[in-house]
Amino acid sequence: MRAAVITALNGPDGVVIREEPEPEATAGRVRIDVHSAGVVFPDVLQTRGGYQLRPALPFTPGWEVAGVVREDSGGFRAGDRVAAMPVIGGFAETVTVTPEMVFPLPDDVGFDKGAALPLNYLTGHFALRRRARLLAGETVLVQGAAGGVGTAACQLAAAYGARVIAVVSTPEKGEIARAAGAHDVVPVAGFRDQVSRLTDGRGVDVVIDPVGGDRFTDSLRTLAPEGRLIVIGFTGREIPTVKVNRLLLTNTTVMGAASEEFWHLDAGYATEQWNELMPLIRSGAIDPPIGEIFGLEETASALRALDERRAIGRLIVRVREPQSTPTPRVTSSSSMKSQRRVR
Repeated sequence: MRAAVITALNGPDGVVIREEPEPEATAGRVRIDVHSAGVVFPDVLQTRGGYQLRPALPFTPGWEVAGVVREDSGGFRAGDRVAAMPVIGGFAETVTVTPEMVFPLPDDVGFDKGAALPLNYLTGHFALRRRARLLAGETVLVQGAAGGVGTAACQLAAAYGARVIAVVSTPEKGEIARAAGAHDVVPVAGFRDQVSRLTDGRGVDVVIDPVGGDRFTDSLRTLAPEGRLIVIGFTGREIPTVKVNRLLLTNTTVMGAASEEFWHLDAGYATEQWNELMPLIRSGAIDPPIGEIFGLEETASALRALDERRAIGRLIVRVREPQSTPTPRVTSSSSMKSQRRVR
């Protein structure tokens, strides 16, 4: 089978396409013929050995996929359409996945969309529902709101009845955030003052932060009393520090949302999450914005685009060309449609 393989830890340039042995069907694994794979920041980190999971070289990265089950296994039947999180191995024509990380995909959700669902939406759900304990009527500030985690957080928070304020770096990314459900969009420069104005000086109840870096302190300062800042990651490449006296004085909280670590503790939790999200997926309330679609042979280019922060919407590696097109969904923004390009 064809696969994208990391051969050296020098970033996306170390990724090559070559023939690899097809994974065998084994007990306790579901074998999936991959149609599309999502590109996420942990994939980029793995190209430099910067992620906590460090397989021996060479190996195939690829956190999330969508495709078709090859044979009956793990409660799934041959021919089932699924989304899945293999964590590694997804940028290949075939992958095996533990059953707890395989999820049924509705017939009207295409494989490109399906591949963009698992990691970001389950992480967003974990951050908002389990960690932040979000309530309807609260206000949520989303950093990096046009990225994968950001758009997922915008859509989910809006679906749960929150007011969403998105922080973005360009007007084009602001359009993506609005299409993902943000009620207000503010630029990175001066976002703290803008948030104060939008909330009449009160601040926000929840901050979702996948960026970290130099935005963190001002994110903390936007919190209302008893507000919660949820740390998801550090795409800004800098891990910030907290002066805890501020937490004491303002009765605010900083907490982590490491969904992968939690899935290791509770193997069935991801399935519970997916089942809770399924009504939103079926209704279209969850609808990941697809940016650019790459072929498998362009996997390094896809990783490079994400690494260089050029991505607008989700980047997808299409492993197999679609044989049929599902019923299209209508998105809320014509500008988002214009972002969808197949290379």
